[in-house]
Amino acid sequence: MKLTARNTHRDIAYFYVGLIIAFSFSGIFLNHRRTLNPRKYTADTREVNINPVAKEQITDAYISKFTSDQGIDDELRRYQVSEGELTVSYVNNDVKIDLAIGKGSIVTYRTIPLLGQMTQLHQDTSNWWIYYSDLFGAAMMVIAFTGMFIEKGKNSFRSRGFKLALIGIIFPLIFLFLLS
Repeated sequence: MKLTARNTHRDIAYFYVGLIIAFSFSGIFLNHRRTLNPRKYTADTREVNINPVAKEQITDAYISKFTSDQGIDDELRRYQVSEGELTVSYVNNDVKIDLAIGKGSIVTYRTIPLLGQMTQLHQDTSNWWIYYSDLFGAAMMVIAFTGMFIEKGKNSFRSRGFKLALIGIIFPLIFLFLLS
C-alpha cells in the first residue's frame, strides 16, 4: 500500500470508526444529561414514611439504620439536612425526606445498557484508557490534517476548504467566549 494522505486518512478512520460513533452518541447524551442521563436513569420511585425527626438526631448511625431499615443495598456517598429536608445520596439511589412530617421518596437509578457504558468512555480516568484516548486524539489530528490534502482542484483545502475550516474554528469560539 502506498503511503498517501488518502490511504492514511481512510485507514485510521476505519480503525477508529467504532470509537468515533460511540463518542458521538455519548457526547450527545452527555450534552443533554439533565433531560436523559444514560448513566443515571430513573428506574423506580417509591414513597417513604418515617417518624418525624429533629435535625440534631441525623447522625452517621441514624443514616446507617435508615439505610438498613429501607432495604437500600447501596454505597452511601453523602447526606445533609437543609431547610428541614434530609437528602441522602447513594451511588444508585437518592432520598429526600421532609423531617417535620416524615414523608419523602426514594429514587432508584439504573444505567441504560450500552448508552451508559458509552458515556463512561468520556469520563473514564483509568491509565490504559487515558493512553488509548491520547492515541485517539492524535489519530483525529492525523485524520483532520490528511483530510485537508485529499481533494485537489477547485474543492481543495487551499481553494475552498480553508474557508469552511475557519468557520468551523470560529463557531466553537463564539460559543466559548460570547454565549457562555
